[in-house]
Amino acid sequence: MKILIVEDEPAIRNTVREFLEGEKFLVETADTFEKGLEKVLTYTYDCILLDIMLPGGTGLDILKRMNEEKVRQPVLILSAKDSVEDKVQGLEIGADDYLAKPFHLAELLARVKSIIRRHGHSNDGDGLIHYKNACLNPDDRELLVSGVHVPLNRKEYDMLYYFISRPNKLMEKTTLAEAVWGDHVDQADNLDFVYSQIKNLRKKLKDARAEMDIQAVYGVGYKLV
Repeated sequence: MKILIVEDEPAIRNTVREFLEGEKFLVETADTFEKGLEKVLTYTYDCILLDIMLPGGTGLDILKRMNEEKVRQPVLILSAKDSVEDKVQGLEIGADDYLAKPFHLAELLARVKSIIRRHGHSNDGDGLIHYKNACLNPDDRELLVSGVHVPLNRKEYDMLYYFISRPNKLMEKTTLAEAVWGDHVDQADNLDFVYSQIKNLRKKLKDARAEMDIQAVYGVGYKLV
């Protein structure tokens, strides 16, 4: 799962990044309005942590641009400005939640997980993501098939989470690589590593008798069927 931190204060940005990386998230950062805007309009994230006051603009302006461009991504506003007006405006523009600085990292993690669950189409209010006879537990990064645990490595889990959150949707190989490995993937010579991870994941799903498969669409990408 991939998180973007748009925050200009290095101490906060680095502390949050290191904490979330320790929780097995893939984390990218931006420290200005322009860099943050470019990332949110170019790449897909499971959650964006967005500061209000940024060099060159505001987080609220980024939200407005996202609306104008019809880019819908989960957003948690992080700001020292704790006025009711800022909170209401951010939520009305499209933010999912608001957390005032200073904050405890444990609370930040709980808010992030809550937002991800809501956007991951969880069922039954149990915080789990269900698809056919499979179940993903985002908190423990665990896959169960017919109630039996199926061990996945970090990239396999992130890839399956991305697919299950978008069933039957065709994913271009580049988009899938960016979602799981980050936007620096464009520096890679090729995307053969995507095929390798999908091959391993498909075998594990088949061995577990999961009622789903990852289908290749020649020359384009993959989709969960």
